[in-house]
Amino acid sequence: MDRRSFVRTALGVSAAALVAPRLAAQQPARQQKAALPVMTVYKSASCGCCHLWVEHAQANGFTVKTIDTEALPSVKAELGVPARLQSCHTVVVGNYLVEGHVPAADVKRMLAEKPAIRGIAVPGMPIGSPGMEQGPPSGYQRYDVIAFTAQGKTSVFAKH
Repeated sequence: MDRRSFVRTALGVSAAALVAPRLAAQQPARQQKAALPVMTVYKSASCGCCHLWVEHAQANGFTVKTIDTEALPSVKAELGVPARLQSCHTVVVGNYLVEGHVPAADVKRMLAEKPAIRGIAVPGMPIGSPGMEQGPPSGYQRYDVIAFTAQGKTSVFAKH
């Protein structure tokens, strides 16, 4: 009997059973990274809050490709972002759009749940939303994340 066989017999377990817990511990991190598609962010090169939002997305596990453009109105129109929901940057992630200062947790939720929508948006630039954390938290504004369809139907996706 070789040494490996002896150890397995003595312990009463297979080599696979010894290795499986370590592989299982590594698996969720791999799956999570693979589960997050790359984001493409269309923004103005001079917008500081857009840069901060990109950092927020990266800190939450997203790989982000930025495209600086001064033609944002055209990009938004071409992608189908409703005018009343527009903000300062537009994101394409997977099959969805993300408009403005949407928290990364809400983006992850959308990607996981796969709702039948075109995207989610935080209209305007509410103080306290990701990338807009200015001043004391007591001055932060309440805001909604709005889901929208390609036909323009909207509903509240999350409240903050």
